[in-house]
Amino acid sequence: MRQGAVYYGNVRAGIITETDEGQFIFRYDENFIKQFPDDFITFTMPVREQPYEANHLFPFFEGLIPEGWLLDIATKSWKINQNDRMGLLLVCCQDCIGAVSVRQLGKDNEE
Repeated sequence: MRQGAVYYGNVRAGIITETDEGQFIFRYDENFIKQFPDDFITFTMPVREQPYEANHLFPFFEGLIPEGWLLDIATKSWKINQNDRMGLLLVCCQDCIGAVSVRQLGKDNEE
């Protein structure tokens, strides 16, 4: 299982998880829900208590991963397969252009 903390600006918005079975789960952080109940990181994933679940990486997070020649550089530099979308998200999206970033969580779920 791999996880990343999803930040909206400097505020932790939630956790994205890839399970050992290849499922993807995004859950908004309780504090984010209380502080920003009418906000969202993307229109397709408004704030709610229930987790979002999918058999593939959510399109919003796919959009954060570089494409083209920049993807080639990233996959060669970090030796990550282009099909390892969660791996790419965790290494390439710590300092994205825009408000959202993803920071890898360790085995004990601490940054």
